[in-house]
Amino acid sequence: MRDLLTLTQWLSPAFPTGAFAYSHGLEAAMAQGQISNADTLFEWLSDILTYGAGWQDAVILAQALAADADYALLADYATALQSSAGRRNETLNQGTALARTVSHITGQTIAPAPLPVVLGQAAATFAVSNQQIIALYLHSFASNLTSVGVRFVPLGQTQGQQVLDKLHPIIADIALKAAMSDLEDLGGAAIGADMAAMAQETLDVRLFKS
Repeated sequence: MRDLLTLTQWLSPAFPTGAFAYSHGLEAAMAQGQISNADTLFEWLSDILTYGAGWQDAVILAQALAADADYALLADYATALQSSAGRRNETLNQGTALARTVSHITGQTIAPAPLPVVLGQAAATFAVSNQQIIALYLHSFASNLTSVGVRFVPLGQTQGQQVLDKLHPIIADIALKAAMSDLEDLGGAAIGADMAAMAQETLDVRLFKS
């Protein structure tokens, strides 16, 4: 139970990774009118989780949780998978912040790396199944992006929670598959999300770093 609570703390919005500063391209998609209500937000997040960064991060995290994980190799893979400078900074900056704070709390020495690599290294000895760790990671990711939609579509809090609730079966399915995956399963095709992330970098006025 203590390991589960610690993991929940690390993935909480209150933990200082700076996740709130990143929209993963949602800001541009909303500015362009591609996301305008709860249904379009759900569809967008569902695709990101299933075909984009959600799946990619889940596979990387699964490999990082292995006892013989090569963290340097996984960091290279995770960095190479980023489709834009903003997305690269998103995962590297959050991973650096997680590594720094967890190292101070636990006394571990965790090197800065993309977020799923750092989490896998930090949680590798936890008495929590890989499937649960991956599911909680994806839930944190989806929750942060849902919060972006609630604030800037804008959606009501209830609608936002309905979107997140509808994502739960998708998150559970991805976590199960990723827990049994290997690096050969990496890949995705969330082209719209990638293009939105690139467009976000050149918005005249923007609130988020990605």
